[in-house]
Amino acid sequence: MIHLYGIPNCDTVKKARKWLDAQGRDYAFHDYKKESPDPAKVKEWIADKGVDVVLNKRGTTFRKLSDSEKADAADSHKAVSLLVQHPSMIKRPVVEHPNGILVGFKEDEWSAVLS
Repeated sequence: MIHLYGIPNCDTVKKARKWLDAQGRDYAFHDYKKESPDPAKVKEWIADKGVDVVLNKRGTTFRKLSDSEKADAADSHKAVSLLVQHPSMIKRPVVEHPNGILVGFKEDEWSAVLS
């Protein structure tokens, strides 16, 4: 089973969902706006992919953080709590699939891994 985590109005999440639908892939969608991300999951994602991959530093939420919070975001342990508190700072989408995790939507990568 594929689990897709994100925000429904995010353009990248929309592209990812459209791609999964076109491939005929069933998936469960987890909406950060309706349910906060599980801290254990965020910790797993960071352990697997690294904080630099999971943390979206380009968004307005990250840019609005204080300098000390931005410094905390670089620490994988402290980043978990920040990302749970501010799920819009998680790079989208995150996809858990039987063989691992994908972060962000790159059609070539998804085709290689999920097709």
